[in-house]
Order: sequence, then structure tokens, then C-alpha cells
Amino acid sequence: MVFIVSPNHKTFSIDINPNTTTLHLLKLAIQHILTLPISHQRLFLSHSRRLSADNDGSDDSLLISDLGVGPYSTLTLHVPFLGGTNPPAVPKPRFDFLNSKPPPNYVAGLGRGATGFTTRSDIGPARAAPDLPDRSATTIGGTSGAGRGRGKPGEDEDDDDGEDKGYDENQKFDEFEGNDVGLFASAEYDEDDKEADAVWEAVDKRMDSRRKDRREARLKQEIEKYRASNPKITEQFADLKRRLYTLSPDDWQSLEKFESGGYSSRNKKKRFESFVPVPDTLLEKARQEQEHVTALDPKSRAANGTETPWAQTPVTDLTAVGEGRGTVLSLKLDRLSDSVSGMTNVDPKGYLTVLNSMKITSDAEISDFKKARLLLKSVTQTNPKHPPGWIAAARLEELAGKLQAARQLIQKGCEECPKNEDVWLEACRLANPDEAKAVIARGVKSIPNSVKLWMQASKLENDDANKSRVLRKGLEHIPDSVRLWKAVVELANEEDARLLLHRAVECCPLHVELWLALARLETYDNAKKVLNRARERLSKEPAIWITAAKLEEANGNTSMVGKIIERGIRALQREGVVIDREAWMKEAEAAERAGSVVTCQAIIHNTIGVGVEEEDRKRTWVADAEECKKRGSIETARAIYAHALTVFLTKKSIWIKAAQLEKSHGTRESLDALLRKAVTYRPQAEVLWLMGAKEKWLAGDVPAARAILQEAYAAIPNSEEIWLAAFKLEFENHEPERARMLLAKARERGGTERVWMKSAIVERELGNIEEERRLLDEGLKQFPSFFKLWLMLGQLEEQLAENEKRLDCMNAAKKVYEAGLRNCPNCVPLWLSLANLEEEMNGLSKERAVLTMARKKNPQNPELWLAAVRAELKHGYKKEADILMAKALQECPNSGILWAASIEMVPRPQRKTKSADAIKKCDHDPHVIAAVAKLFWHDRKVDKARTWLSRAVTLAPDIGDFWALLYKFELQHGTEENQKDVLKRCIAAEPKHGEKWQAISKAVENSHQPTESILKKVVVALGKEENAAENNKH
Repeated sequence: MVFIVSPNHKTFSIDINPNTTTLHLLKLAIQHILTLPISHQRLFLSHSRRLSADNDGSDDSLLISDLGVGPYSTLTLHVPFLGGTNPPAVPKPRFDFLNSKPPPNYVAGLGRGATGFTTRSDIGPARAAPDLPDRSATTIGGTSGAGRGRGKPGEDEDDDDGEDKGYDENQKFDEFEGNDVGLFASAEYDEDDKEADAVWEAVDKRMDSRRKDRREARLKQEIEKYRASNPKITEQFADLKRRLYTLSPDDWQSLEKFESGGYSSRNKKKRFESFVPVPDTLLEKARQEQEHVTALDPKSRAANGTETPWAQTPVTDLTAVGEGRGTVLSLKLDRLSDSVSGMTNVDPKGYLTVLNSMKITSDAEISDFKKARLLLKSVTQTNPKHPPGWIAAARLEELAGKLQAARQLIQKGCEECPKNEDVWLEACRLANPDEAKAVIARGVKSIPNSVKLWMQASKLENDDANKSRVLRKGLEHIPDSVRLWKAVVELANEEDARLLLHRAVECCPLHVELWLALARLETYDNAKKVLNRARERLSKEPAIWITAAKLEEANGNTSMVGKIIERGIRALQREGVVIDREAWMKEAEAAERAGSVVTCQAIIHNTIGVGVEEEDRKRTWVADAEECKKRGSIETARAIYAHALTVFLTKKSIWIKAAQLEKSHGTRESLDALLRKAVTYRPQAEVLWLMGAKEKWLAGDVPAARAILQEAYAAIPNSEEIWLAAFKLEFENHEPERARMLLAKARERGGTERVWMKSAIVERELGNIEEERRLLDEGLKQFPSFFKLWLMLGQLEEQLAENEKRLDCMNAAKKVYEAGLRNCPNCVPLWLSLANLEEEMNGLSKERAVLTMARKKNPQNPELWLAAVRAELKHGYKKEADILMAKALQECPNSGILWAASIEMVPRPQRKTKSADAIKKCDHDPHVIAAVAKLFWHDRKVDKARTWLSRAVTLAPDIGDFWALLYKFELQHGTEENQKDVLKRCIAAEPKHGEKWQAISKAVENSHQPTESILKKVVVALGKEENAAENNKH
């Protein structure tokens, strides 16, 4: 095997035998692997030894072993560029005249007219060569020439020797770099070089992939061979180790004498053994520890032997106790202590925390406090002026149950650290109630300026008079303590508090709370004086201005509130105070909660626009109002909308938002006034007129609603919405003739398809079948693509067929539906109506055909799939229904109505799994949520069922079926209060959709029924449906 290093410094191997391989065969192998011609290969055995038979390497028939190549030798391959990438041309024979001097006045090419041109060698290189050393000279060993072009300035250009010698192609050849020495030294790395490197890298990868398996196998074989010839020590004695199990215990014991320190030749010294007699004190102590006491001590006899306090029973067997739990506290202390060179450093603050968390459960843990005592004793002795050490030591004794020792320690701490208030507070806590006052008295005597000590002293008093006296004594020493002033004012009555606050603001003039408290206790005139004084002392405090505004509002001077807030903001800005819009809005909400509505409005009016760009005002103000509405700050939101409407008088969206706020939280009068104002500025906004008319109608004032609609019609004469609103007002108030007249006028003035539909509905309710058919026919002539007219005409024919039992009417209805589908091929209700009609006339097979055609016309429509599934289930084909449901879910995987129907179709044990799959696919679909709620309902999980049903009606408040389910659930499991709440929410939501809801609400007999009545009828229908389903199961 021979290793070859390629020009891109990649190493590969060639599996050959040097003793039988010639140099030519080696080059052929390299050509096969690298696709490199033999003429371009230069092999080197070392840095300066080229692998060749002679100097030019023309004889390649020698064995490479004769050239010095052995097994596992590494050869270096170089590829000379020869001045470029093309192979060197064979030099042509030179003529004699080329080596002779030209005749005088000879100009080359003059005879053929080729004169007057300049070559590259005449003008020099295109770019200046960098100042690089000439590597060819140092490599070859000769002296570098001036070059073939123009020489350097100052040198003789007519070098006769150079002209006589001619050009030698190997004059710049280098053994390792070829002919490119110095030629490409300044060349840039371009795309061609990058491509060449990529080719070489691809070649290397290919070589590596071809030789990888053989190389790895060969390497593994060589490693195994090396390990076999050079085994480890453990492998040499492996067989002896395996035989150790045969040794007997005696043999093992005999081996101990050969251990270190035994009978070795170097260590034969006898072991030193010393015998010391045991002292009598140790024996006596051991006897006492092992002694068992069988008699009660005098303290126990005093308690009649029925009580055994833990502090009265001596610990007799300390050794046994220590074996069980002796290391608990030791481990805790070891974590806290750090032993460095024999000294123990303890963190007393850490001890305070750890000792507070320790619990004493037995006498054993008390015995382990000895180490803690030693550590803390070291702390207090080495640094007696360190207060936390004394506090930690006292608390340790307290935890150990030695309260007297704790008091003595903390007393020493007070003597050593008389100026530390924490030590005095700890001493007061540990002292007896009778002695605590004396301790705290000594403390305040040592530290008369400690607020904590004076507060603690006041807490030790029982009645308010003594507490107040102590606090006033403290104020004599600390007159600028706001905490003491607040405490003494809280204990005083109103008159005394006013006097105390006068003194407090003199001592603490920079505390705004004292000024505001004094202003609240003073009369109106005195409060104004107090606030003026406070404003002089605290010119940058906005709370003073807000309090002044509240004061004026409380005394009925509402006209001054806005002026005070405006002046306050200007004054604060002069003082350099930044007006924080968010902070002022919070102040406005606080004023609203305090009942100062005018102050709230004034704050909003003066600060709502601070820091808001002009183009962002509308969006920002509406967002602020909505956030205030969510937080319950209705007056603040109302003030924001009021200010926004002064800026954006003609913005319909702001008027609607403000009207909705008044509708939810205001009165009918305030809403009516707002809408009147709105239509004054936006007379072309239909929705504002309609809101006003509807509110009047709901209030029972039908004439006022009519008047508003008349005004709206005068403002917007061609508005269809106003015409339909006027029709609905008359129709719902049982005025069919007035409704007919309004619709007739609307049709004459070019009403849309909705006008024709409403006209047909009026005639249906009045029972005028012929007039209804005429209106529908005329409407379809004008609006053939309006599917509702086709549905109404088909339902009219079906109703006639049902009433009169006429087959021709059924055929007429079928023709109507088919004509409607030709004009509206994507109308799902028309397909469903035709399918139901075909089932009645021709059975299931025809219905299947219609539904299949409908699904082809309207792919991925869940309603059509659901109708097909229900048709199969209706006729008892459960298997076919399951197949259709599977296909439906594949085509419509995110359809909530299909998943809900699938949950109800599967057997009861599988419904939980199916509902989990449905929630994964569409977790926010109200149909799925309602289906899961039914599962909880059937499992008697009342709370979960109520939660999921409430979630369903929240997601889809416009679907009446969910409201009926929730109301039915509350009737069965809820209280009367819950039932009323559901009914109230349903009436407010005014649902219009739902499969069962629409079937009942759009019936002729229920056209004028309120929402409450419709809801109850849907609940009854749901009950009948469930009873029918139960009967079918049985």
C-alpha cells in the first residue's frame, strides 16, 4: 500500500506492492483515480527528491521499490501548470537568423505594411504587480532576470546574452509549484479556481467513498494485529483473575500480610501499640447514660403524673438518640459554616433564616443545638458589636426552649449594641409582657430617634390615650416622622386630628398626603387656603390640583372644575413636569370611583390628547374608551367619546360606539339625546336613524318611532333600509294595511329583491295565496337569481299540495325548485328542498341521486353531506350512513356540524374518543362544543355541561338552537335564577339562525311571537325529538 498526497492536500491510498509495481503502473493507477494525465504527474518521495529514473523522468519502467518506495510510503503529487492549463507545445527548431542581429534600420513587418502597432510587452502589464519577492530565484538558485518585457528603469535593455540564449521553458520551473512560480503569485481567487477546488473535492469524496470500507477493515485488522503483539497488563493477567474464585478464605487472609506496611522487605517495623487506663469519670458517665430511670421526678409528681412536659423529662440515653437523629442539625450547620485553616466563619443573617425554619419535634433535636451554640458563641465573642449574632443566638435558645437564656443573651446584646434598634426590638419581643415596657423604654432612651421603637412602644399600650401619649412623646424627638404623624392622627378625633395635621404640615411640608388629609378635614374656605399653601410648597404635585377640583365639585362649583384642571396642567408644564397621559387617565378613573364625575370629565378633556399623533387620535381614543368600558369606568369612557365627538363630528363609527355605550349603561333619555345629536351632524347615516327609531319602538312609543322614520325618509329619500324599517314597524304592530302601502310605494320606486320578498311574506300571513304567487312571479322576473323567492314559491306549491292532496302541485313545486337551481346552481337550500320533495314523491333512491348531483355541483359542502347521512339513517341504513360520514369527514375535515353529527352517530362507549378527535380538529366550533356538552349532560356532569353550553352560546349567540339547549338544561338541573338569566341573555342576543329555531320562528303562526315564546317552543320540540329517539332505540 502506498499513500499519495494530492495537490489540494488530500491523502488517498493505492493498494499496490512496491516490489512488483513499476513507476509507469503507479502513474496509470493515479490517472485512473484522479483522471490526471501521466504527462502532468510529478511524484516526489521527499521535499527535494523527485521520483524518476533520470533527471527528466522519461524512463518509467523501473520498479518503485528500486527508487526508494516501500510499503506505507507517502508520495507527494504535483501538477505543473507550464505557464497555463494547456500542455507545453513541442519547441520548434530555431533558425540561424533568429539568433543574429538585425540589419541597420530594420523594421519588422515593414515590407507587408504591418507597422505602427504596439504589443503588450511594449506597454507593460495591465496592473501594477505587487512588491513580492521573486520566489523563482530562491527556488532555483539562480539570479533573477529582468523579464522579457520592458526592463526596470536604469537597466540595459539590450542584453546580448539573453538574446543569444533564447527562451527556455523550464527557466522558472519549481519542483513543488511547477512553472507558475511568481507567475500567479498576485492572481486573485476567481470562480475558475473555485470550480477547480470543487472538482478536486468531489474527486476526493469519491475516492474516500470507494475505499472507505476496505480502508476501515484494513485499519481494524492492523489494530487487532497490534494489540495481539502488544497486549495490555490486564489482558495478560486475565486468565489468572478468572481463577481467583477458587481461593479459600484462608488464602485470602494470608494475602493480607503482603499488603503495604506488612511483611515487606522494606517495612518490617513493628506496629506501635499503646495501652492507656480508662479514667473513672468516663466510666461513671457511661454508667449514667446507660441507666434506666423508673421513678418520676418531683416535677412530674407535682403534675400528678398525668402530664410529662418535654422540658421536665431528662434525656437519659444520649447515645441512642444521637445514633438516630444526631446529624440533622449538624448537617444544617455544616452547610452554613465554612472551615478555613481551623477557623469557622458563620453568617448570622443566614442563621436567622435557617433557625426560623427549624421545627423542634423531640428532645433529640434539642441535644443537637450544642454545636449551634458553640458557633454562635464564637460569633458573639469574636465580634461582640455585631447585632445579628446576638439576635441569632437568642433565637437559637428560644427554639431550644430556654427562654430565660435567650433573654439573658439578648440583654447582653443590648449592652454591647445599645444603638441598634433591631436588638432592642428582639429584646422587647422576648421579654415578659410586664417587662416589655421597661425594655422598650430603655431602648428609646438609648435611641430616641428610632421610629420603629416608638411605634413598638405604642403597640404595647392598651388604650388609645396612652398610645397617643407615647406617639406624641416620640414626635417631640422626631417631629419630621410622617409615620408617627399618621399613627397619632388615626387615633385622634376629628377636631384633634385637624390640629395635629396643622402641626404635621409644618413639620413635614413636603408630604402631600398630610396636606390632602388636612384639606379634607377643613371647611370649604379653609380647605382652599390649605391647598393653596400646599401648592406653594409642592408645585410639582398634580394630586393637589385634582383635590382642588374635587373640592369645587363637591361644593357645587362645577364651572370651576375644568378651569382648575386646565390651570393645573399649565402650571405643571411650567415647572417641567411631564404630563403622563396614562397616569392622568388612571386619576380620572379614580375620580369616577370617588363620585367626582365632573372632575373625571375635566381630566379627560385636558389630557386625552397629550402625546397622541393627529392621525392616530381616532384609533387611540376609541381603544382607550373600550378599555375603560371593560374595567367598568363608564363615565371615563363616556367622557372620552364626548371629547372625540367634539373633534370628529362626522365620524359615524364614533357615534355608533357612543350610542352602544349609552344603550348598555345609560338611560333611554341619554341615548335618545345622543342619537338626536348624531343625526344632526350625520343625517345620511341610516344606522343612526334606525337605532333611534328602534329604541323608541322598544320603549313602546310607536308614534315617536314613526316620526323618526319620517324624518329619516326626508333626509334619505331613496333608502331601502328606512322603507323596510318602516314596514317592520307597522307589520310588527299589527298594521298590515299600512305595511302593504309602504311596500307598494317601495316597489313602485324600484325596490330591490328584499322588498318583493317582504311583500310576499305579508300576503302569506294574510292568506292571500294568489296575490302571493303573483308577487313572487313578478319578483322572479326581475330578480331570477334571488334564491329566497324560488324557495318561497316552491314552499307555496308544497303547502297547497299538502292541504289539497294534489299531485300536480307536487310536480309544480318540483318544477319550481328545478328552475331555481338552473338560475342558482350553488344554492344549498334549494338542493335540500328538492331532495326532501323527491323523497316524498319517489323515495330514497331519487333523493340519493339529487344529493349526489348537489355534492358534485357544490364540493366540500358539509350541509349536503349531512343531509345525505341523515337520509340513510332515516331509512335505517346505518352502515351506509357510516360510510358517507367517513367520506364527508375526509372531504370536510374541519366541519363542526359533521363532527357533531358523527359524535351522536357512534355508540355510547366510543363517543368520548370521537369527541376528543373532533375537538382536535375544530376546538372553537360551537356545534362540537354543544355536542360535547350533551355528553356531559347525559353523564350527569352538571357543572361541566353548563360550562360547555355557556361556551357554545358565547361563541355563536345568533344560533337559537344552543340557547334552547342551555335553557332546557337549566330547566332540568338549574335554579330559577339561572333560568331567568339564560332567558334574559337570549332575549338580548336576539338569535335568528339555527336549524330548529328557524323552522319554528319562520312558521306563519309564529311570525309575531317574541323571542321568549320561540325559545320555549324550541325547547318543547327538542324534548319531543329526544323522546322519539328513545322510543326508536327501544
